[in-house]
Parts: sequence; C-alpha cells; structure tokens
Amino acid sequence: MSEKWVFIINPTAGNNFAKEYADKVKEMIRLNKVDAEIAFTERKGHASEIAKAFVKKGFTYFIAVGGDGTFNEMARALVHNLDVVAGIIPAGTGNDFIQILGFPNRFGDEDWKIFFKRNEKTMDTGSCNKAVFFNGMGLGFDAQVAAENYNVEDGVKKGGSDKYIWHILKTLLFFEEKKAVIEYNDTKEETDCFINTVSIGRRFAGDFFLTPKAIADDGLLDVCMIKKLSLSQRLKILLQVPKGNHINDKKVHYYQTDKLSLEFKEMVPFHVDGELFFDSRFDVQIAPASLRVIYNPRGNHFFSQSI
Repeated sequence: MSEKWVFIINPTAGNNFAKEYADKVKEMIRLNKVDAEIAFTERKGHASEIAKAFVKKGFTYFIAVGGDGTFNEMARALVHNLDVVAGIIPAGTGNDFIQILGFPNRFGDEDWKIFFKRNEKTMDTGSCNKAVFFNGMGLGFDAQVAAENYNVEDGVKKGGSDKYIWHILKTLLFFEEKKAVIEYNDTKEETDCFINTVSIGRRFAGDFFLTPKAIADDGLLDVCMIKKLSLSQRLKILLQVPKGNHINDKKVHYYQTDKLSLEFKEMVPFHVDGELFFDSRFDVQIAPASLRVIYNPRGNHFFSQSI
C-alpha cells in the first residue's frame, strides 16, 4: 500500500494560528521526506469531505492540523477503516484530544521527531445519536457553557478564553438541572443531573479531568454523572475536577459501560468533541478498536500498557 500523507489544515483553528503554522508543517514534511499533500478547509464539514476524497485516492496517513473539531471532522470519515492512520498536529485553542495520544498542546522539535516515527495504536471511538466522538460528549453544565459560548446559526465560537470564563461563572450561578431518565448496565433511574460526561479521553476544556480513569482502548465508555447540586456544592466539586478528585464525592456517580441512553422531557444542549447540538433523547455507544492513530509511546498517553 502507498504511504502517502495528507495534512488537512483548518486555517481558522486557534484564532488563525493554524494558518500561520502551515509553513512549519511544510518544513517538517520536507525535512522528514514524506510523500505528502496539503489541503486547507474552507467551511464547516470540509475536513470530512477532504478525508473521504483522499481515502479514494489511496492515501494512508491523514493528519489534522487544528483543534478537536478539525480532528473530529477528519477522523469521522476514517472510523472502521483500519487500512488508514489518523493523526493530529495540535493547533487549536483547547486541544483536549491530543492528551490521549501523549503529545503536548504545541509541538517542539522532539515531538515532531516522535510523530514522524509513526508509532501506532488502535483506539476506541464513541457515538451519540450517530454523531461520532473521539474524546467525549457531555450534557448539563458544560454543555450549557458551550451553548452560551457558541453561535448556533454559523457554528462559530463567540470569543476567547476570557469570555469562556465569564460563561462558566454565569452558568455556575444560574444553571438549573433538568430531570432525565438514564439507562445503563441493566439499571434505569430518573435523576436531576448537573453534569453527564461520557468519554473515551480524560480531559475537557483544557483543565477539567472529568473522567480521570478513562482508557482509550479498553472497550468501555467512562461516565461521570454529577447529581443536582447547591451553589456551594458546585464550587466545591468543580474545584476538585482539575485533579480528578471529584469522583470521591458522594454526589458523583462514576461508572463504565459500553452503552447508555438518556431521555429528557425537552430539548437540551449537548456537545460532541466541543461541537454543539440539541436533542431530547441520547443513545450513546462505543465502537472498540475502530481507529488507528499515531501516538507518543513516551508521552503521558491514556492507552493500556500493552504495546
């Protein structure tokens, strides 16, 4: 099989950082002597279209240059096709997915060297109502924050980190939990939920380790369900999330499953790898070992220890 590479660059990622980073990508392609083409995305969903076209051309390596959304768009066209390999050069703002692969939020010279060694792993992927995710999806508080920070009409985030922090604070004060019927592992219950995070990875929004036990190739989804909280309880638990200590709180239910469903009485926001949607019924499941990826075996990756 031909080992041709395509680098799919989202020029608007990272507040246009990816556009400026394109020259560095071209330099690394040249230095590492790989047979590669570069394609720039022009609109929402374009990375998927590009990936599908290059699969038909027989390309082997598909590299997103951007953030989690760019990778999601590209890689959803590659799921279940183990003849191809996906990778990411992080150039977005959050870059949560990259922690699964053991690389930092921005590449240094050593990271480029490791990347082009092409160490590979096969990881699990998830889906919610047929929307594929590679890091995770969420309902409740974090989805409402995303909704506050998102222009639904054009699919563009409203602002930078300062506005994001403001939306977190506002939502922390005024968010109202909604009742949902949840089914998982032969259990069915109704509860008011502050957060429902379902994941392959561990990290969200840069510093929030909502599912700190997640392993990306164990065939299971990690679920962090936090029940209805008072304002003081919200503050207490959210301060514990960066270190993953919140899972010891009695208000937090943490479990693993291969599928689950949630149903609300009304439409609510939910995010899939940072992309915002709305629905009232959610069917979530895992597809084990369904995507080949380039990872850093020396990094702090979240795969099983078997090589």
